[in-house]
Amino acid sequence: MKLFDSELKIMDVIWKEGDCTAKHIAEVLTASEGWNKNTTYTLIKRCIKKEAIERIEPNFVCHALISKEEVQQVETNELVDKVYDGSVDKLFAALLGRKTLTGKQIERLKQIAGEMEGD
Repeated sequence: MKLFDSELKIMDVIWKEGDCTAKHIAEVLTASEGWNKNTTYTLIKRCIKKEAIERIEPNFVCHALISKEEVQQVETNELVDKVYDGSVDKLFAALLGRKTLTGKQIERLKQIAGEMEGD
């Protein structure tokens, strides 16, 4: 399932806050993104059509049918395939080579790699 950035903003509210009404999602995204209620409702309906969200009545409560981790996995796979020719090691090397990573972040990446070697 491919979710667009605007749809991910809808999902992010639900992932952070749990099941909530469409009205609440609209209020949050009006405050953070400046969206009007109709824009938010249209995007929620798109997410429902894609089966990322389930609508529960009464009160148009939105429930996430997919986890943030599932979406992250799909997006990561797409990034690896599209930008790094399907090579996870190229992506990992790019991450390790970034000048913006802190020493702590680099050590965490090395720890993850070490844990994967043990599997």
